[in-house]
Amino acid sequence: MSPRKNRRSTPDRRGSGGGASWVDDTEEGPDGEWHVRTVAGANAAKSYRCPGCDQLIPPGVGHVVAWPADRGGADDRRHWHRPCWQARLRRTPNIVRSRNAPRY
Repeated sequence: MSPRKNRRSTPDRRGSGGGASWVDDTEEGPDGEWHVRTVAGANAAKSYRCPGCDQLIPPGVGHVVAWPADRGGADDRRHWHRPCWQARLRRTPNIVRSRNAPRY
């Protein structure tokens, strides 16, 4: 007998293109409406700089991609650590970046 596979029975909205590795959602908050995409760690292939803490998100680490719903383009997407995204409204904007760090 083969082992039993546990599968989620709840449907989710997955991106097109076969075995997509992300789920899109829309969140509304005091800072506006946002499109939010959760990226699984197994599918995170590049490094990104989190705008919340200014630290790198290394490959293989699950994270959140968010962009404003009112202007949704590839240039507006930002990759966040999950806790940084959840705490974005409690953070102050006084982040000190090094001269070589990209500006968001």
